[in-house]
Amino acid sequence: MKVLVFGRTGQVARALATRAPADWDMTTLGRDQADLTDPAACAAAIAAQRPDVVINAAAYTGVDAAESDAATALRVNADSPGAMARACADIGAVFLHISTDYVFDGAGDAPHRTDAPTGPLGVYGRSKLAGEDAVRAAMKAGGGPHAILRTAWVFSDTGANFVRTMLRLGRTRDSLRVVADQWGGPTPASAIADALIAMADALHDRPELSGTYHFSGAPHVTWATFARAIFDVAGMAVQVHDIPSAEYPTPARRPANSRLDCTPTKAAFGIAEPDWRAALNDIIPALLAQEATP
Repeated sequence: MKVLVFGRTGQVARALATRAPADWDMTTLGRDQADLTDPAACAAAIAAQRPDVVINAAAYTGVDAAESDAATALRVNADSPGAMARACADIGAVFLHISTDYVFDGAGDAPHRTDAPTGPLGVYGRSKLAGEDAVRAAMKAGGGPHAILRTAWVFSDTGANFVRTMLRLGRTRDSLRVVADQWGGPTPASAIADALIAMADALHDRPELSGTYHFSGAPHVTWATFARAIFDVAGMAVQVHDIPSAEYPTPARRPANSRLDCTPTKAAFGIAEPDWRAALNDIIPALLAQEATP
């Protein structure tokens, strides 16, 4: 199966590169080959390669930066995914698009269902929601098989993420103040890659499974609890002090409730929520070993 992935250096794209099955002929595109600020270039790349599956693992992820750079966020997160989806519909390719918990306002304490009302709090969330809408519109018009996969709190042993930030700070500090009123499910990038592989294979044969799905880790925790788990696995004696979001102001508001209801994903594709604790036990020793290597 010929697969085209946008987002060569992202956490999920890197995980896909190491976990793709042997029967996948996979190409990953970086900015030099398909600039995400140029929707036409993204569509042209799909038209030129004519893959069976396209995975958009690229995004403008600067949540705070987006507040002052809305135009770029919208081009990358909305206009380009829409162009990709239209190009996929034209050739009958499966299109998988990664979205985010930020499309919700974070109200309540129950996991958000896939059909729950959206209400993004900032530019980043609005740009991702606009991308979802563009993908759905393109696929509805063209009838192409697709899935929008919302996820949250992604981490891995590459790129910028909360785990690597905590380890970096923990090397020089004996205590940290971490937000304790935001809840979510930390999600290993490797698990997202595995989910996308399973979904691509299923949608290739069963396009009626097209739709919007959720996939995030379990159990649900706060950032502060997640930080304690990281330091525990790393063997770092760092004291974590719980603080409210109000004591850690940022340009963009974060949703207080990022819990996602993943039951439809398991029902459709047989994919269960990954246990982020098991992933930490794999990732952190590898990161510490990398740092110890001269």
